[in-house]
Amino acid sequence: MSELHKFLFEGLPVRGNIVRLTDAWTEILSRRRADDAASTWPWPVVELLGEMAAAGALMQSNIKFNGALVMQIFGEGPVKVAVAEVQHDLSLRVTAKVVGEVAAGAHLQELVNVNGRGRCAITLDPKDRLPGQQAYQGVVPLNATTGGGAPRLADVLEHYMRQSEQLDTKLVLAANESVAAGLLIQRLPAEGGSHIAAGTEMEPAEQLEHFNRIATLAGSLTAQELLELDVETILRRLFWEEKLLRFDAQTPRFHCTCSRERVAGMIRGLGEEEARGILAERGEIDVSCDFCGQHYRFDAVDAAQIFTSPGDRPPGSSTMH
Repeated sequence: MSELHKFLFEGLPVRGNIVRLTDAWTEILSRRRADDAASTWPWPVVELLGEMAAAGALMQSNIKFNGALVMQIFGEGPVKVAVAEVQHDLSLRVTAKVVGEVAAGAHLQELVNVNGRGRCAITLDPKDRLPGQQAYQGVVPLNATTGGGAPRLADVLEHYMRQSEQLDTKLVLAANESVAAGLLIQRLPAEGGSHIAAGTEMEPAEQLEHFNRIATLAGSLTAQELLELDVETILRRLFWEEKLLRFDAQTPRFHCTCSRERVAGMIRGLGEEEARGILAERGEIDVSCDFCGQHYRFDAVDAAQIFTSPGDRPPGSSTMH
């Protein structure tokens, strides 16, 4: 079962999260294969989406926010856009739009940042927006990282956290076709933290020293270890000399928020003339959800009801679609 664990380093201004997506991740991939086996994502895209799903769960679990965290990576390359969406209860979904041939060993740069103009956008979309309230969005270039060479997703998100949240962060991500996993370590202000030892106040240099030490330990974790070892083994192997304060485990899961009503609203947005044109050509409007593969089909009667005002509609049918 998928699991996410949060922990604090007792007496230190450092926190951590670790996530392993197992059943949640394999359900996403199996739904993709079931929807259209001919359009399964190439391996580099699977790896990218798995890392995005793990990173999105880690980031969402660190914020008190009733809404969706949406991570989007877009630019120029064979992948037009990749999206991971994680709700406040850690239900998640991912998708990608592949528009060109993907090389077997393609990395982030080759997938979506061919000309150096790729972007990563993190959006916090409130579930119940107040009048006039807008979603918060932060955007960073894929090239704007402190490391050398081609940036990895972890590098990009570490830079985002330093720039947007002013939090020093170490992030380790990995994914294969069975597991998507990640480890996140962050430095927090010492002042006022309930996790700081009583009476202890640290100078910024000392805070940074502790964070760097723990981040170095986290950075020694290999992708193979992250994918193959269980959570307890990983934490014991990395932080056996530290005292960790653990929280109850959370259970991320796959869940898609698509619905027939939402699809009807999308068709309404196309306009009645456009909808009639599709019906004349194909006999029905068939919309497939990019996230879960669910098909929603509308015949001429269904389409007519979409463009009929509620007061003019006949009583609803109990027929299942």
